[in-house]
Amino acid sequence: MKQLIVLLGPTGVGKTALSLNLAGHYRSPVISADSRQFFKGLEIGSAAPTAEQLSQVRHFLVGMLDIADYYSAGEFERDALDIIAEQHRSHDVLVASGGSMLYIDALCNGIDDVPAIDEGLRKEIYALYEKEGLESIRAQLKVLDPDFYNEVDLKNHKRVIHALEVCLETGRPYSSFRANTRKRRPFNIVKIGLMREREQLYERINRRVDEMMGQGLLEEAKRYYPQRHLNSLNTVGYKELFKYLDGEWSLDFAIEKIKQSSRVYSRKQMTWFRRDKDIHWINLSETTDNEALQKIIALTGS
Repeated sequence: MKQLIVLLGPTGVGKTALSLNLAGHYRSPVISADSRQFFKGLEIGSAAPTAEQLSQVRHFLVGMLDIADYYSAGEFERDALDIIAEQHRSHDVLVASGGSMLYIDALCNGIDDVPAIDEGLRKEIYALYEKEGLESIRAQLKVLDPDFYNEVDLKNHKRVIHALEVCLETGRPYSSFRANTRKRRPFNIVKIGLMREREQLYERINRRVDEMMGQGLLEEAKRYYPQRHLNSLNTVGYKELFKYLDGEWSLDFAIEKIKQSSRVYSRKQMTWFRRDKDIHWINLSETTDNEALQKIIALTGS
């Protein structure tokens, strides 16, 4: 049976380097499951593959969207499966890589068939979010879908907003569309989780933020400052620098907040991933990339 290796793990752990090594071994392209890398123009803040890396290995689903575009996990599932079906015609093993939990879940297990949202309604809800904050959205969701309200991460604005969109679009609770059934895939999935000791991971995250600033992250944020209300820019790195550009924070403080937010996000990622008992974990604090590559090859049996 054809195989898909899904390389996952927290931000800064070292997925990019190992994904390139894996792709080189299997002569496979890399399918991105990083929601921030879908958007072109955010190369520094999303730690997208460099031009050199893109020339070495073909990548799918990197830089294919404008920052104003809407792209759901359901659309990603459809696009990724189409790519996999096409590429499996000439490759026995394919490589996917990313740290976006919901998108990896959509790729591996499928996502429920939720109706499309009218663009006018989406803009109204985001305008309300910008004006009144998340609490107003939560209050409506609590009335329209108390079941989902009681289980969703109420700090995750994207999930809360999307649930309310569905409620208002369809007149039905969002939870009524969630079958929670795992979809079968016509290929074998091998999930490889990369981890490091916390102190080492945090050092890598802090160093990467400094490198991003040296590469021009502030200039990238300045370029998109007039569009800072867009959902694609409501993410770590840009949010903090927009605070600096607004005059609320000093630049040094904004940089420290980026590091802190990135470390917090890495913990959230690990909490999510550890729930999945199908993941084979490799601790990169205890092994080299080459040793990790050999372990993965052994797991796939090819």
